[in-house]
Amino acid sequence: MPAPLDEYPLHQSPLSLSYVASSDRNFYDRCYFNAHDRSGDIFLVTGLGFYPNLGVKDAYAAVRRGDRQHVIRCSDPIDDDRLHPRVGPYRIEIVEPLHKVRLVCDGAGSGSGSGSGAGNDAGDICFDLTWQGSFPAVDEERHLLRQGRRTIIDTWRFAQLGTWTGELRVGGEEISVSPDTWVGSRDRSWGIRPVGESEPAGRPVHDASFGFWWLYVPIRFEQFAVVVIAQEDGIGHRTLNDAVRVWPDGRVEQLGWPRVEIDYRSGTRDPQHARIHLTERDGTPFVLDIEPSCGVPLHVGCGYGGDSEWLHGSWRGPGWVDTSVYDFTDPAVAGRVPWGVIDYVGRATAGDLVGWGLFEHGTIGRHDPSGFTDLGSVAP
Repeated sequence: MPAPLDEYPLHQSPLSLSYVASSDRNFYDRCYFNAHDRSGDIFLVTGLGFYPNLGVKDAYAAVRRGDRQHVIRCSDPIDDDRLHPRVGPYRIEIVEPLHKVRLVCDGAGSGSGSGSGAGNDAGDICFDLTWQGSFPAVDEERHLLRQGRRTIIDTWRFAQLGTWTGELRVGGEEISVSPDTWVGSRDRSWGIRPVGESEPAGRPVHDASFGFWWLYVPIRFEQFAVVVIAQEDGIGHRTLNDAVRVWPDGRVEQLGWPRVEIDYRSGTRDPQHARIHLTERDGTPFVLDIEPSCGVPLHVGCGYGGDSEWLHGSWRGPGWVDTSVYDFTDPAVAGRVPWGVIDYVGRATAGDLVGWGLFEHGTIGRHDPSGFTDLGSVAP
């Protein structure tokens, strides 16, 4: 049967838009947003994804305050109404493409499914928030990564910095969100990446030298925005590299090859400070200093790789809605934190300029430039 989108001249292959051109089970199409009030005390991370070859759509939201992280997640069978994406109590309205987007979550109490925490007001999250882009959305470099001989990541993404307006409720408390203080970043990505239930392992492709190091830093200043992305393997070989400065009038400047220095807390891999050395076209150094604060581990309740409870694209049945609260003073929760990517609120300085944004970082296993030799290695 045709899908509503088939009415529009959008096709990229000789298929109905009910189908994607790739038969890879890991094809995905997802959005991500974050929001914070420039204090480093509260941080919202949220997103929605479609997984056509798995027949699933899902969404999540996490709010970190102090030592507690509140999470709501929901899943449902996929449908063809891509112009009005919705999963249970969670929906997205594209008010003005690439400029204004409205996110609404009515909370677990409005969902039809159940989970370990469904309907628990202490863990529930509700919001009605509108995103307004402050700078034009920009394309990032195509992300391609192989594991052994197999392509496991082949994605395209755009990013944007902006502000927020609306209301947020978490743990029964109402929080007013206004654009004079609430800012954030967002991205849209689609392509191939590991999603859903785990596949059979096959022949092992990792050994003791395995290493993963990741950095993603979209930062806004009043005058411009900067987006830096880098990924390296265990020996420090860079497999993804991009750094641009975005001006309000749409100009995009490349900022050379980022050289990154991260200071980790002794005995951990927790980043305490980062310095990113960039270069303007004429050779002038451009240096970002970033102080990470409030952090949301994306693999603790949010469904990203390493989450032991729920993974994006996994089938949980129709109308599934679940809420949880994670206490990071609990050793069982704190022990999960180092094993994935963490999103931090980042306060940045560039000379006399002060900016805010996302500092997303993860390092697992070996990373020679950081002095990490194996999975158990930490900063001295």
